Parts: sequence; structure tokens; C-alpha cells
Amino acid sequence: MIKKILLGAIVVIVLVVAIFCVVVAMQPSHYHIERSATMNAPSSVVFNQVNDFHKWDAWSPWAKLDPNIKTSYEGAPAGPGAMYSWTGNSQVGEGRMTITDSKPAELVKIKLEFIKPFAAVNATNFMFTPQGNQTAVKWTMDGDNTFMGKAFGLFMNMDKLVGGDFEKGLAQMKAVSETAAK
Repeated sequence: MIKKILLGAIVVIVLVVAIFCVVVAMQPSHYHIERSATMNAPSSVVFNQVNDFHKWDAWSPWAKLDPNIKTSYEGAPAGPGAMYSWTGNSQVGEGRMTITDSKPAELVKIKLEFIKPFAAVNATNFMFTPQGNQTAVKWTMDGDNTFMGKAFGLFMNMDKLVGGDFEKGLAQMKAVSETAAK
């Protein structure tokens, strides 16, 4: 009798795990996060806030999460080849960003590598579109979902998780850029 109950429990557990694995495997293998804002500043001013990692502390939504964060800059001072690395608390983790392409007042492409708390590589892009005396800024991040990322996605929405930080960053970038434009 006990053997039948244990066998039944094992079968149920195996079925639940199998169903969970199938559901996870069916999740999207790619994610895209995108936020936009319009700033009362020329695109050249806004572009300079992004194209130079030394200026990110003024607007980055993650800069204030760890007052003891260790950062380093390598490569070019700005633009393609510029690299920014960080190691911080559990809120910021450890990683590296490298500018892979930039077109003045138009585009900055960044390779974003997370090391801790989990390894991941993402493509981050900033696009700047002049609109008279204003600039429309689009901030995107694209990445691939591993099996664990897909499982995480069942419980946490990446767009909601990171999108709010993008919104804060764009608001702070707007304030910094509009002040710099005066």
C-alpha cells in the first residue's frame, strides 16, 4: 500500500516537472526591452551623455544603488572601444559595457556583459532623432533567453523588471541634458 502511494507520488512529481519543462521550453528564446523619451536638448548634447561612460554616473539608474561600487574605464575615452566595468553589491552585480559603434548625434551601440549574479550578453542601443530643438531618445536592450532565463520569465517579466530602470534613466538623462543645453 505504501509502495503504491510512493509510486503514485513519484509519478505525479515527474509529470509536474515534465509539464513545467515543456512550458519553459515553449517560452520565447529572445527578449526586447524598449523605452523612449523626448528631451528639450539638441541631439549632440544628449548623444554625448551616452557616448562617454564617464558621464553615465550623472543619469544612470544604477549608479546610486551601491555607493561602494568599484568601476574602471578602459580603451578609448569615448565612442567605439570605450569600456566600462563595475563590481558592486547584489543590486548592481558585476559586468562590463563596451561601445561597439557610434554615429554622432544619431546612435550608440553597446555590448552589455553581465558576469554576476548571472552570466549574460545583451545588445543595448540608444537612438537619437532630432525633432526641431528637441531630441527623441530610444533605449533598447535585446538578449537571448537560456532555459533558466525562460523559467525566470514565467515568474518575472523582464520588460517590467528592467523597463522601469530605463524610464528612470531616461528621466535623469533628460534633466542632465536639458541643463547642459542651457
